[in-house]
Amino acid sequence: MKAMILAAGRGERMRPLTDHTPKPLLKVAGKPLIEYTIEALVAAGITDIVINLAHLGEQIQDYLGDGSRFQANINYSNEGKNGLETAGGIKKALPLLGKQPFLLVNGDISCDFPLQSLISRDCDLAHLVLVNNPPHHRAGDFTLDSQSIVSPEGIPKYTYSGIGLYHPDLFAELAQGKAALAPLLKKAMLTKRITGELYSGFWMDIGTVERLEELKRLMS
Repeated sequence: MKAMILAAGRGERMRPLTDHTPKPLLKVAGKPLIEYTIEALVAAGITDIVINLAHLGEQIQDYLGDGSRFQANINYSNEGKNGLETAGGIKKALPLLGKQPFLLVNGDISCDFPLQSLISRDCDLAHLVLVNNPPHHRAGDFTLDSQSIVSPEGIPKYTYSGIGLYHPDLFAELAQGKAALAPLLKKAMLTKRITGELYSGFWMDIGTVERLEELKRLMS
């Protein structure tokens, strides 16, 4: 199985830290956030990794190289200076990801979810890892029924963790260019083709300076 790490975001809420350093290279306990993600993927047996780049992306590529020092094989999908948003970035990277389901991981999360459990997971168009709504996102994203079907309808009890298994077919009709992921997922959810699971272990979205500092305290 291949994996894609989303690393092209501008990191507006992390400014001024991200004015000169891409968010995935911000350090916690002396190590960039994206390095923890790569280590978790390799530990799960997933060594073929694609990383999308935009804002200051050359710094990420210079730091990680071909991935050999992490026992990984890293390829890059460069989206230019401004990026293509999540779905657009995935669409552009599909030639590097192949025709089988791939693991997608946000480059700005910290989590101890067992990634290896997704390798043998059945996947229609997508399988999402959900978490309980965190304090900074009480509104939530989706609901999850007893048959593990994810829906955008009803009162959203859960938040998308930034970890999921995706089939390339989800993006088949998407045109090249900038595009968000949520509308694509919600359309597929209406035909009950998106499954999910709830994870109750450690998870953090490192989307602000305050949460970055909180993670530093937890890992000190």
